[in-house]
Amino acid sequence: MSEDVKKGLLGIVVDETEVSKVMPEINSLTYRGYAAQDLCARCNFEEVAYLILNGDLPNKKQLKKFEKQEKNERTLSKNLISILKQMPKKAHPMDVARTAVSVMGLEDKQTSDNSQKANLNKTMRILAKMPTALALFYRLRNGKKMISPKKKLSFAENFFYMCFGKVPNKDIVKAFDVSLILYAEHSFNVSTFTARTITSSLSDIHGAITGAIASLKGPLHGGANEEVMQMMKKIKKPERALKWINKALDNKQVIMGFGHRVYKNGDSRVPTMREYFKKVSKIKKDKTFEKIYDIVEKVMIERKNIHPNVDYPTGPTYHLMGFDTDFFTPIFVLSRITGWSAHIMEQHAANKLIRPLAKYKGSQHRKVLSLNYR
Repeated sequence: MSEDVKKGLLGIVVDETEVSKVMPEINSLTYRGYAAQDLCARCNFEEVAYLILNGDLPNKKQLKKFEKQEKNERTLSKNLISILKQMPKKAHPMDVARTAVSVMGLEDKQTSDNSQKANLNKTMRILAKMPTALALFYRLRNGKKMISPKKKLSFAENFFYMCFGKVPNKDIVKAFDVSLILYAEHSFNVSTFTARTITSSLSDIHGAITGAIASLKGPLHGGANEEVMQMMKKIKKPERALKWINKALDNKQVIMGFGHRVYKNGDSRVPTMREYFKKVSKIKKDKTFEKIYDIVEKVMIERKNIHPNVDYPTGPTYHLMGFDTDFFTPIFVLSRITGWSAHIMEQHAANKLIRPLAKYKGSQHRKVLSLNYR
């Protein structure tokens, strides 16, 4: 392949951003300059969402106002509820999420307003309504009735409540909250770049997020956490893990949940998520997947020198929390709405149409023959 073609835009810097960066000097993913693991230790998801969207951490008054706005926007329209009730029960929840955002765009009075203020308002509505929409579909496909959101509950608590009818203990809620923080933003990944590309044509935020969700669904991006769990279900027991992973590598299978385009010596988010995976395993009194995790990780590092990414511990953590496997990536969506939205607003602020070139390698000029001569 010609050297002037950069497949996958590998190594190409296409724009500037203030939202996030992996800082090699501290070996960490940072949001607006704050290390993600430090945010996990000292903040809840709502504080981090505010940071990503507004540029700095909130004070008490700002956080209270932000939380109030989010809680006031959680209710779905009767129209969206009706549409969700008509969704095929076997539909992938990511397709449901994508459709839900499209419907929200049809209903939002500010859809065509791309000003910073309007986009912040729309972001809050999408952020607040998406957990309600996904929880409703979760209930419906399991033959259960909708549970309406509760304003007194936090973002994480409310999602558990709407899915299961109860809020788990604080350590499980914290583990979920941490996962949301770690998934909230990651610079110019595939889905974020998709959102920015759509935005560059001056399309609306609902359209950009819909496209981002479609991009995130793929197993090489957000869908990896689902693939990790599918792998662990195939292994079943820790005593089978060593043989399974060695055979898979011998057969040159791609092992999901390992490797990352940005991190070469290990995803900086993994230690934090691994810690909470361990805590949830202990609470649930089930260390099966933790043992499988350790065996597979050790072999991957020894044989391939490839380290886990954040999807590797997150998948089994969500499983232990009680979520269906195909809901793992939609949970990713709940969080990443913040990062996408920040990038969409950043794109609008200094927009230039994203229109790369392709090197043509098809047929040279050909003359069109009439039908009788073809």
